[in-house]
Amino acid sequence: MNPRGTMRHIAYGPDPGAGSLRVVTGPVPVPSAGELLIAVDHAGVNRPDVQQRAGSYPPPPGASPILGLEVSGKVAMVGAGVEGWKVGDAVCALTPGGGYAQYCLTPAGQALPVPRGWSLEQAAGLCETWFTVWANLVDIGGLRAGQQVLVHGGSSGIGLAAIELIRLRGAQCIVTVGDDEKARFCRGFGAQAAINYKSEDFVARVRELTAGAGVDLVLDMVAGDYVPRNLQVLRRDGRELLIALQRGTQAEVDLNLVMRNRLTITGSTMRPRTSAEKTAIRDALRREVWPACEAGHVRVHVHAIFPLAQAADAHRLMESSRHIGKILLRVDAAGV
Repeated sequence: MNPRGTMRHIAYGPDPGAGSLRVVTGPVPVPSAGELLIAVDHAGVNRPDVQQRAGSYPPPPGASPILGLEVSGKVAMVGAGVEGWKVGDAVCALTPGGGYAQYCLTPAGQALPVPRGWSLEQAAGLCETWFTVWANLVDIGGLRAGQQVLVHGGSSGIGLAAIELIRLRGAQCIVTVGDDEKARFCRGFGAQAAINYKSEDFVARVRELTAGAGVDLVLDMVAGDYVPRNLQVLRRDGRELLIALQRGTQAEVDLNLVMRNRLTITGSTMRPRTSAEKTAIRDALRREVWPACEAGHVRVHVHAIFPLAQAADAHRLMESSRHIGKILLRVDAAGV
């Protein structure tokens, strides 16, 4: 591969709506020291992409302004000082941005080999979700065998990855979802139970499912008025793990409950983390999760794949929350 000249990628704005997404032409980026240039095969579509397009999640300083936080493809160029990669290697990666394009840069420490037996299509949906769930459930939450975990948004890409990780660690998972079809899917995917939050009170149902004991961890992408309700279902020494703020940034919390049960409330985002932090997560995933991928014990459910030129339709589907699992963009000559 010898990328040069220009490439096609998705631009957005100034209108914040999905309709502003369009294919444009720009220069192929050149890898600096420590970076890989990836010829993109597929790119994952994630909630932060939608938020960035809408103006509520600006890229950090130095990051590509192009949308896209995860890709799969082939190594096209290797930056100075990078070891262990060569041109043509099949790769999937968490990126600092730039995934909605024919070529994308990423630090080499955020790239992983495509698991043996996996297609580039499947691998495109691995990194953003698995980096997030590992960092929160394991590194922050201390997930271990025998625990019980409540995961909100169980049918999302993050939610399904969480179900898989919780199962791999020998724990049990309860999820909340928005309809009965999603509940059935999540139970079939490995959740111990799935609660339709539109027809059931998840606090009462979790207490029933745990015989009143509650759960050890809550993986919370909802926030807002869910936070005090989450604290009600945590057992002593439990942890509320905030990863997104879909119902807002404000919550009224009973601090007496926090003190009495020795609860911990934590929050994190992935994109502002340092490259060294992301490399440590990458190393843990390669050591602990990639063998399970290659043994057939980890799955990625792809709900829909859109050509790059139909990125607007992919965003509309994401915003509708009708999907189950991952939404991908196909980045090839036919798809642009």
